[in-house]
Amino acid sequence: MTLCNRIVALAVVSFSLLSCSESVTTEQSSKKYNYVVIFADDMGYGDLGVYGHPTIKTPYLDQMAAEGQKWTNFYVGASVCTPSRAALLTGRLPIRSGMAGEHNRVLFPDSEHGLPESELTIAEQLKEGGYATACIGKWHLGHKEQYLPTNNGFDYYFGIPYSNDMDNVILQNANSYQSYFDFWKGPERQNTASFNVPLMRNTEIIERPADQNTITKRYTQEAIQYIKRNKEKPFFLYLAHNLPHVPLFASDDFRGKSLRGIYGDVVEEIDFSVGQVLNTLKDEGLAENTIVVFTSDNGPWLIMNSEGGSAGLLKDGKGSTWEGGMREPCIFWSPGNIKPGVIADLGTTMDLFATFSSLSGLEIPNDREMDSVDLSSVLFENKASDRNDMFYYRNRELYAVRLGEYKAHFITQGAYGQPAKEYHETPLLYNLNVDPSEKYDISTEHPEVLAEIEKLVEKHNSKMIKGEDQLESRTPN
Repeated sequence: MTLCNRIVALAVVSFSLLSCSESVTTEQSSKKYNYVVIFADDMGYGDLGVYGHPTIKTPYLDQMAAEGQKWTNFYVGASVCTPSRAALLTGRLPIRSGMAGEHNRVLFPDSEHGLPESELTIAEQLKEGGYATACIGKWHLGHKEQYLPTNNGFDYYFGIPYSNDMDNVILQNANSYQSYFDFWKGPERQNTASFNVPLMRNTEIIERPADQNTITKRYTQEAIQYIKRNKEKPFFLYLAHNLPHVPLFASDDFRGKSLRGIYGDVVEEIDFSVGQVLNTLKDEGLAENTIVVFTSDNGPWLIMNSEGGSAGLLKDGKGSTWEGGMREPCIFWSPGNIKPGVIADLGTTMDLFATFSSLSGLEIPNDREMDSVDLSSVLFENKASDRNDMFYYRNRELYAVRLGEYKAHFITQGAYGQPAKEYHETPLLYNLNVDPSEKYDISTEHPEVLAEIEKLVEKHNSKMIKGEDQLESRTPN
């Protein structure tokens, strides 16, 4: 073959490969993916078999991770329920929307407000793209009608409006952590009637108190029915379990079956629920056109002892800005689309907004500061994540910042009921790739890293407009 012919042949091959690549990209961008986000409550980084738990059996989540992507550096926007959920749904740090409070860390049954109308949720965003939307499970972004899912972009709602330990008929007048925790040592904690939590369909209460023994099973049934009803059009399903947040309840099929006690029973029932959802997608021919994400809203409630979970090798748990409070198990699944593997790059629940918007051909709003990064190139092409930082807020203060592999703590404090916060004149510094347990402070060895992080904080603060505290106002008794 002459040199000229070789050049022509190489050009033809190159053009063919480029055309093939472009056609795949075009096909991917033109797909109308369905989205299912399964959100556990208070599940720790170490509570799944695939994340190292020795006795909790999670075969469905293990298989989901094997078929999809297991992320090991995935975060939530806050270490407690309300602000974390606001972060996921808006793609913004909750301090921006006012869903991070100065004194109240979450919303309560007597709270006056909820997610501001001015905020744009993923559901509202996707509805603009022709999506059907449903929220099944725990909401916790305002229980009054104007704040419920049906006024925040969801066509359908079935679930409880706040945490499953609220409306406690025994602790209505409790005024201390001690009285609250004493309750959890007694037998009444295992009585579903001790919690007068309402179960709602859209804006109507259909059961009170909600029977929490069967609630995971009923959420699953609702999710399956919703998928089947909407299989002919693109849909977004937000399935937010209110367990394994205490009080812990499991159905007859799972109660007493795990080696880990009631906490393990609950997690194993959630695992079975995930399997039923994935199998439904397969049976209905939707698996290759659906992206499923499984994660949790914050770390484990460690002070609940055996009725709380585990953060594995990570430090501390729910309520704190140590890694155990905000780094979560996370699995992405979409057969034939998402490239299987273990991802050590950074990602957050806030990134779902930009990722789903990008894949659906929807513009990110430019009238507000967003904290969402498009992860689609990681999911579909195994490219590096564009996220390189993480801001850890507690209440309305910035406690810590991660930049690449390094994390600086400006303020530290343990979880609920722990000693007062401590300000650090020289921030603590950890290399999370080397030391994910945050044991070895290396601040004196790397002043140049601290200087770089402090520049990032300065830039962040220059654009930070804190929303009015929506958690402060409560109706007096």
